Amino acid sequence: MKQRVPVSEIMAKNIIAVPSTKKISEVNELFNEYGIRHIPVLEGTELIGVISKNDVLKIGYGLGETNKEALDAIYDSYKISDIMTKNLVVVSSDTNIKDVAEILAEQSFHSLPIVDHGEIVGLVTTTDLIKYLIKQY
Repeated sequence: MKQRVPVSEIMAKNIIAVPSTKKISEVNELFNEYGIRHIPVLEGTELIGVISKNDVLKIGYGLGETNKEALDAIYDSYKISDIMTKNLVVVSSDTNIKDVAEILAEQSFHSLPIVDHGEIVGLVTTTDLIKYLIKQY
């Protein structure tokens, strides 16, 4: 297995980020449209949180076959800041993959924002790590 490979080799670089003022129903549309599960939340250009598909699903849990309009109304009764993960752990793009894997293994989240010089440059997920590991064999 390769040693000291930087996370920049496996991170998603073309990330979709949203402003903190975005409606949760619109965020949900982005999850569905792009097939992603984590979206960084920005206040201006500052990273203030990450919202996950699971965060959104939790507030609609148990609604079953509720129509889209009703579900969107429930989603939009919350602000992104109500449900996003705050107090983020972030790493830089030169952090090695092993260190990233250790952080994710010890925490209860499944993505890490990659921040260089105060600006988000990528996102790495547990799925990215698994795909990397598979390529090693």
